[in-house]
Amino acid sequence: EVIRKRLLIDGDGAGDDRRINLLVKSFIKWCNSGSQEEGYSQYQRMLSTLSQCEFSMGKTLLVYDMNLREMENYEKIYKDIENSIAAAHEKISECKKQILQAKRIRKNRQEYDALAKVIQHHPDRHETLKQLEALGKELQNLSHIKENVEDKLELRRKQFHVLLSTIHELQQTLENDEKLSEAEESQEAQMEAEAKQ
Repeated sequence: EVIRKRLLIDGDGAGDDRRINLLVKSFIKWCNSGSQEEGYSQYQRMLSTLSQCEFSMGKTLLVYDMNLREMENYEKIYKDIENSIAAAHEKISECKKQILQAKRIRKNRQEYDALAKVIQHHPDRHETLKQLEALGKELQNLSHIKENVEDKLELRRKQFHVLLSTIHELQQTLENDEKLSEAEESQEAQMEAEAKQ
């Protein structure tokens, strides 16, 4: 209970309220002091208490100033930390962008390598043009050969047609000759028959 009362009276625990109360009591005693010696000693005690109060007040002011400076320092540190965090976030986002770009570049390079491997299996443009030129010449030769074969075939057709018509005419001639010889034989037979009669 005593400690609780002292803490309530004392406030923040520096003892200033008690000192002020003692100073007031000392002042009252000094005013009421009868002898000069007692008044002088009371005066010295009051001066001592005042100097203690001034010292305590100066100390409290210094602590207050120090606390203000510390608060400013902490605010500055807090701002620096916030700026560092913001810079770190920016750096992280920049690094993420760089990672995405690096992934895209890597993917493109892999696709380029795959295309390059596919292209390696095919001949280059110069060789392809040479092959095309050679195939063009071969095609031209084959078309000439085809034309020659078609001309020969047409000629053989014509010759075969002439041969067929000649055979047909020869057959017609032979048939006519047979008919003539039959007619001659029948005339001879008729003439012989008439001669016998």
